[in-house]
Amino acid sequence: MRNSTKSNFPVSEVAGGLNPLAKPEPQTPCLAMRPREAAAALGVSERTLWTWTNEGTVPHVRRGKTIMYPVSVLTRWLDEQATEKVAVEGGVE
Repeated sequence: MRNSTKSNFPVSEVAGGLNPLAKPEPQTPCLAMRPREAAAALGVSERTLWTWTNEGTVPHVRRGKTIMYPVSVLTRWLDEQATEKVAVEGGVE
C-alpha cells in the first residue's frame, strides 16, 4: 500500500516555487559582471566595452584570461563620468 500525502497546493505550484510555506532561497550578491553583462548594463556594445577595456578607460580586473567588471567600482566610475560631463557642460538641462 502506498503512503500518499495530500497537499493543498497543486504539484505544479509547489514545483514552480509558489509554495508559500517554502523558505526563500538566499540571493548571492553580484560582485562583478562578465563583459556581456557589463556592456548591457552600460548600454554599449561589447565591442565598445572591449575598446574601453583595452584603452584602460573603464575599470576592470583581469585574472588570467578572465576579465571582470566590479559592480561597485563600475557604478562609481559611471557616476564620476556623469559628474565630469555636467561640470564641463555647465549643468543639467
